Amino acid sequence: MMSSGSNDNSKSSMKTIDVRGLYCPEPVFRTKIEIEKMIKGETLRIVSDDPDSEEDISRWVNRNGHELISLNKNNTDLEFTIKKAK
Repeated sequence: MMSSGSNDNSKSSMKTIDVRGLYCPEPVFRTKIEIEKMIKGETLRIVSDDPDSEEDISRWVNRNGHELISLNKNNTDLEFTIKKAK
C-alpha cells in the first residue's frame, strides 16, 4: 500500500479542492476547472471560506446542470459536494 497522505482512495472517485483564502470569483473558477477535468458521475468536494461562494458555487452548479449533493457549514468553512452530471 502506498503512503500518500490523505489521498481519496477510500471514497470512490472523490476529489477535493481547497480554495480557502481565495475570494470571488476564484472559488468558482477553480470548481469549473476541476469539474471540466472529471468524468460524468464523479464527485468533487470543495472547501471554501469565502462567504460569497455559498451563493456563487450553488448558482454555478445549477446553471451548468450539475448536482449539489451537499453543502455543510463548519465554522467559517463551507464544504460543497458536487456530482458532475454531464
